[in-house]
Amino acid sequence: MRIEAQWLHRQIQFSEEEICELSGLSATELRGLVDYGVLAPIDPGARTWTFSADRLVLARSAFRLRNDFGLDLDGLALMVSLLERVRELEGEMRDLRARLPSGSR
Repeated sequence: MRIEAQWLHRQIQFSEEEICELSGLSATELRGLVDYGVLAPIDPGARTWTFSADRLVLARSAFRLRNDFGLDLDGLALMVSLLERVRELEGEMRDLRARLPSGSR
């Protein structure tokens, strides 16, 4: 197996097939996560979906969670949603801490 490193920029887009291949998720799992609102394609109404590079990271996390914990699609969608919310809140906390005067941290 050949592993290739690449910086992921938001401008990079992956097709549905590429996301599945690179993340390990099946097409059914990917579509299910889109249906649950966990993974959003760039244009949900498009005939063929494309995803921004940051969604690949999320899809890989979903794959690992499914494998590590044996989650079904419902549990997987819930777990990924909760982890994304935690990441968002951590980012907000970092931003707020950065605004504090240096002596009050």
